Amino acid sequence: MVLAWRLSTTLDSSFCVDALQDALAIYGCPEIFNTDQGSQFTSDDFTESLQSHGITISMDGKGQWQDNIFIERLWRSVKYEDIYLKAYGSMTELRNGLTKYVQFYNQKRWHQTLDRKTPAMVYFGTLPQRQVAA
Repeated sequence: MVLAWRLSTTLDSSFCVDALQDALAIYGCPEIFNTDQGSQFTSDDFTESLQSHGITISMDGKGQWQDNIFIERLWRSVKYEDIYLKAYGSMTELRNGLTKYVQFYNQKRWHQTLDRKTPAMVYFGTLPQRQVAA
């Protein structure tokens, strides 16, 4: 099965339902599906798609944006330090560029909140190396 690449600037419910259906067809059904309470995830179409496959729905509480603060910060960095600057012309370029960026982000880019260490240094407890700023 070939997965069609989808792009949405609005993340409306029909886009989310289509992406969900593609993922279920390729990867199968999870026991639990967790989302926030965005309107695209609380829509009847989306929740009925999950329920029709016997998937338990789990939603973060309203106002729990702080639960996602680390991933939101990561994607902000990815967008402003890589994607917007490079304006990739194809999915292959994007995939290759993001692979390089994630390696940079984890192994060479120091982080203020990690006491000027890289995530790899903190996670693996490695000795300091020459760090570079983004």
